[in-house]
Amino acid sequence: MSVIVDTGCANLTSLKFALERLNVRAVITSDSKLIKAADRVFLPGVGSARYAMHSLEERNLVTVIPKLTQPVLGICLGMQLLMESSTEGGTICLDVIPGSVKALEAKGSRLPHMGWNTLSQVKNTPLFHGISVDDSFYFVHSYAVSLSSYTLATADYPTAFSAALGKNNFFGVQFHPERSGAKGWQLLKNFLELKI
Repeated sequence: MSVIVDTGCANLTSLKFALERLNVRAVITSDSKLIKAADRVFLPGVGSARYAMHSLEERNLVTVIPKLTQPVLGICLGMQLLMESSTEGGTICLDVIPGSVKALEAKGSRLPHMGWNTLSQVKNTPLFHGISVDDSFYFVHSYAVSLSSYTLATADYPTAFSAALGKNNFFGVQFHPERSGAKGWQLLKNFLELKI
C-alpha cells in the first residue's frame, strides 16, 4: 500500500490519479498508523512552508515523518519540507536533509517559476532510471534548495537549483511528476520500485 500524506495544502487527487494509472492503490490520509505501515509514502505540498508545517503540526506528523524507514518522496513544497528550514516565513522544517530553502534567484525572470523546464544535470541513480539531461518536467515554485552533495538532479532558472534530492530513504523532487507526462510517470514508477 502507498500513502499520500494529507498535508492540507496540495492537490492530492491528481497524484492519486497518476498512481492509479500505474495500477497502484494509494490512500490519502493523515493517520500516523497508516503512514507508518505503508510501503511507500508521498509527501506533496503546494503553498507556503509555514502553513504546511502548521498543518503537519496540527496532524501530529512533525515527529512521525522524519522517523519513517520506508521510501518517502517529497513533491514540490513537500521536498522543501524535508529540509532543515525555509526563509519563507522563517520556518523550521522537518530537518531530514541538511540545508535550507531560499528564495529562487531568478535574476529578472518571472516568479513564480511556472511551467516546463529541462533538467541540466542528472545523477545515475535508480530514481532517475530512464530519465536524462534535457528531459522536461513541470515546475511551480518561488523558493528552491541550493546545490549540495544531496542533489540528484539540477535545473536552471537561470540560476542552478536542486530539482531533486536524496538522503537514505528520503527523496524529493521540486517538480510535479504527476503533471509531467511520460517522464513524470517514469519517475513515479522508479520510486515505487526502489529497493532500500
